[in-house]
Amino acid sequence: MQPVDYTTLRALAAELRVRCIPSRLEQVYQLDRTHLAIALRTIERRSWLHVCWHSQAAHVAIGAAPPKGPDTFTFSDQLRHQLKGLALVEIAEIAPWERVLDFRFSRRPGDAIVWHLYVEVMGKYSNAILVDRDDAIVTAAHQVSSQQSSVRPIQTGKPYEIPPVLTSPMPSKAEDFERWRDRVALVPDTLRRNLTQTYRGVSSSLAQTLAIAADLDPKASTETLTPEDWRRLFATWQRWIDRLDSEQFAPRETEAGYTVLGDFVGGDAEPKSASQNGDDRSANALVFEYYRERLDRQSFDRVRHQLGQKVANALKKLGVKRDGFVKRLSESDGADIHRQRADLLMAHLHEWEPGMKAIELSDFETGEPVKIALNPEHNAVINAQRLYKKHQKLKRARDAVQPLLDEVTDEIDYLERVDAAIATIDRYREAADLETLEDIRDELIEQGYIPAPQHHARPNRKDDNFHRFRAPSGHEILIGRNNRQNDRLTFRVANDYDLWFHTQEIPGSHVLLRLEPGTVPDSADMQFVANLAARYSRARQSELVPVIYTEPRHVYKPKGAKPGTAIYKHEQVIWGQPQQVDLASP
Repeated sequence: MQPVDYTTLRALAAELRVRCIPSRLEQVYQLDRTHLAIALRTIERRSWLHVCWHSQAAHVAIGAAPPKGPDTFTFSDQLRHQLKGLALVEIAEIAPWERVLDFRFSRRPGDAIVWHLYVEVMGKYSNAILVDRDDAIVTAAHQVSSQQSSVRPIQTGKPYEIPPVLTSPMPSKAEDFERWRDRVALVPDTLRRNLTQTYRGVSSSLAQTLAIAADLDPKASTETLTPEDWRRLFATWQRWIDRLDSEQFAPRETEAGYTVLGDFVGGDAEPKSASQNGDDRSANALVFEYYRERLDRQSFDRVRHQLGQKVANALKKLGVKRDGFVKRLSESDGADIHRQRADLLMAHLHEWEPGMKAIELSDFETGEPVKIALNPEHNAVINAQRLYKKHQKLKRARDAVQPLLDEVTDEIDYLERVDAAIATIDRYREAADLETLEDIRDELIEQGYIPAPQHHARPNRKDDNFHRFRAPSGHEILIGRNNRQNDRLTFRVANDYDLWFHTQEIPGSHVLLRLEPGTVPDSADMQFVANLAARYSRARQSELVPVIYTEPRHVYKPKGAKPGTAIYKHEQVIWGQPQQVDLASP
């Protein structure tokens, strides 16, 4: 991921000052271990300031409101306790060319500063630290003990110290061309590497932007540059410093990520001041969306892998358990044979002789000879009693095992539905994909398959982010993404005029064809919906899949059944063709 460099931080801070100074802090909500959102209220509007100290995605930006839910983190609780209701009156840099912003709070605008929230955007050393007016650390997102770092420990009660000063020189407009070129070209290497390592505040992405703006290859060796190349690069360098001084930036997306110097790399971006940038073209909006999307992708891959492993392992264990129950039931199928042999033996006691190891008798019904093994140490009556006892034991085993087998079978059916839901979300396309996986994880936590992690808080999300399609004739089609959505779709959203679809005896999503009163779908609509139902099922790789459809009033949920369970009647079958569905669709 592209890190927030000093130039980007300056652009973000300039916009934040215009938008949020002064403002009142209304709320603090921590989303996870490395990300919190702060609600700031000005006269015009309410904004959510996102502060993230993730090692790969540290940033600070105005963004969307966080999902509502319980916040169980100590850090955010302390921030709320100390800062709620105070005024954010200033956003300052603690030192030249340092990627640290000082958010300063007072009782009201014009009063003395009483709190500092330092946001350090420094890669793996990123942090958020609350400091009082005496420079004592009150709380920190990530505390660092003296054993972890002898250079700069960060602990409550200790004085706050700024990060160690970098030794590399600071870029300056006053530096002459010869001195600048000698520094950059001192050690032969690629242009991008030399710019990055020579001066502080120059990131790899910025060095590449400057090189491209000067019509140079960032990977070119400094030894190959001509005097004219150096002149063009120096002019671009000074132009960049002018931008920092004037705080005029041109935010835009790039193929590799983003830049706040969009006019340097071409395109339609124009430099504007922080007050001229609208929300849609602001550096804050650009940075927030960039990291939100990439962090969501990381979370998506991690959660999907975790859920896939958990479900696969649970299914494997349940499969072994089911096989054991089936084996015991098959053994109990021979219970009546033992009773029949005991009856034969009791009816022919006169044929038994002491010391017999086996006796051959004629079957009551068929007359066929039946050989019965005997214990020579016991008489015929005791041998018959042993057979009767074995018959009773096997019969009791069937009565005891059958409910257990039914329970395991139901559990396997449930997990196969979960597995089918996970399989249909094969890659990240939108934020709803991650939300769907998180809902599945919460469901598995509720069902006891996954232990609840520390600080686990379930956001209060609406369950209406179904997959949505349009039938050929324009009718709306809704598809549940997981068991919770399936239940909501079938038992709350559906009405008497709709049609309900599901793959026959195959785990898959519940599909609803929305119809107006008196409307009858044509064959093209029915086939299209059947194809979708097959596509969002475990049989999506097949050529033909049986799909049933019925009216929602004929679909029921058994009492106490697990999420996503439904039984139906009065169904009809139509063959779905999942391969006819465009895999690039939602």
